[in-house]
Amino acid sequence: MTISVTLNQFLTLYTWFVATILLFFLILIARYYQRFAGERTYFRWFIVPIVLFTGAAVRYASIDRIAGDSVGDILIAVSGLFVGVGAVYLYRVMTVGRE
Repeated sequence: MTISVTLNQFLTLYTWFVATILLFFLILIARYYQRFAGERTYFRWFIVPIVLFTGAAVRYASIDRIAGDSVGDILIAVSGLFVGVGAVYLYRVMTVGRE
């Protein structure tokens, strides 16, 4: 039994891996700040985009397309929204009131 992976599938999974590592570092930063500054950062919510990115990557890799799939596009959009809102919130918690 041979497994053939197209370039599109490889790049989709590679991109997912890089995005997951970056989100993991964001989780570590938020957890560190919450632990030592005592301000709530809701770092556990950053797991949601990882799960959604995983679903989108699996969906795109399984159909061997780069875009145009409504389920994958919605998963990417919602995960991007979670990352954006979470990053802005974390930025505000870490910087507002600091001089």
